[in-house]
Amino acid sequence: MKTSKLLLIPALAVLTLAACKSKKTPIQKETGAIEISVPFSTKEYRSDDNYFRAKQVGKSPDLATSKKIAFQNAKSEMAGNIQSMIKRVTDQYTNQRSVGNSQEYENKFEELAREVVNMQLSNVKEIGEKIFKEPDGAFSYWIAIEAGKKEVFDKMDQKISNDSKLKLDYDKQKFQQIFDSEMKKLAEEGR
Repeated sequence: MKTSKLLLIPALAVLTLAACKSKKTPIQKETGAIEISVPFSTKEYRSDDNYFRAKQVGKSPDLATSKKIAFQNAKSEMAGNIQSMIKRVTDQYTNQRSVGNSQEYENKFEELAREVVNMQLSNVKEIGEKIFKEPDGAFSYWIAIEAGKKEVFDKMDQKISNDSKLKLDYDKQKFQQIFDSEMKKLAEEGR
């Protein structure tokens, strides 16, 4: 009787392991879904305290065209991220300052932000590229780009300082403090 109990324990262990193993079937076998790895998804390709970053893909039967599409898509994504961040900074800044006509002030800031973004996008740096040949013969070109926070801030500061109306109510330290805070939030979001 004692030996049969001793033999029963390993048999139960084997059955338990077999049962556990069968529960760990990949989702692909269960649903037919296939996990896809997206290039440039790791931390070093996401925006952080010092850089705005974006990644995108372009697909075309022509390699050069796929690269142009990817680059344009990445620049558009980055422009949107910079503009929305500057909008948040401007909103916070004007709410914390007693500015004469705050709506006019905000509109002028946003106009300058668009100019800065357009200028900055001509200075983006490519930080990664991957090319895939698709089964249909087309090319998928992935690109990752970045723009420095300091350059964006300096251009914004220069534009504000050159505008006589904005310069009257401009506190560079306060603006930079809010700008840096929003960059940290951007890094935490992991965009």
